[in-house]
Amino acid sequence: MNHSIYSADRSTHLKIVVVALVAGIAVAGFGITARTGSDDSLTQTARVMKAGKPVAITSANTLLVR
Repeated sequence: MNHSIYSADRSTHLKIVVVALVAGIAVAGFGITARTGSDDSLTQTARVMKAGKPVAITSANTLLVR
């Protein structure tokens, strides 16, 4: 058995690529199956906000008279 990736032969590299590919597919498959389901309760509706009266904001404690 070869313990160094630099001196490994072609079949060892192929095994590493296959294991990584299978692990990636497994993680992606788990993520897809975890997300699927009924999202009827999670639907969002648009809410309309109307602007009110203009407000003047200052950093001083004095009254602003217009």
